[in-house]
Amino acid sequence: MQIRIIIIYFASENETMKDIKDIIRDSGLKVTPQRIAVYQAMLQLGHASADMVVALVAETHPTLTVATVYNILDSFEQKGLLARLAGPDTKMYFDISTHQHCHLYCNDTQSYMDYKDPELEQMLNKYVTNTKIKGYKTTSIDLNIRVELEEQ
Repeated sequence: MQIRIIIIYFASENETMKDIKDIIRDSGLKVTPQRIAVYQAMLQLGHASADMVVALVAETHPTLTVATVYNILDSFEQKGLLARLAGPDTKMYFDISTHQHCHLYCNDTQSYMDYKDPELEQMLNKYVTNTKIKGYKTTSIDLNIRVELEEQ
């Protein structure tokens, strides 16, 4: 099981742009204005679908289509810059945090949130370590807990 963690520290706007360009370049992808805009949007959104990214970057990149954004997100995922999440609504979501972690998916807001529970993570890791599925090798666990907002 491979876990990759990317930590980004932003001290200034110029350093932010340099860091993003370096991250894209270091992944083996060509740095383009579209890729920079999509990566910046993912940093801001955290978890997002291609539609959500297009909505965020529409003002600065009005010609960027959902198909192009999806292709960029897909290439980022293939290079390990994003993680892919299959939403319950059959829509594909992406996550800027590529390390293994759990998610909450809110049915009411149709959004993902990172869910940090060390006890749950320890239990899952112990299960994967100690349980062998005959004929298979476990490579990762994706846990999405579906929730709804409590009525006030």
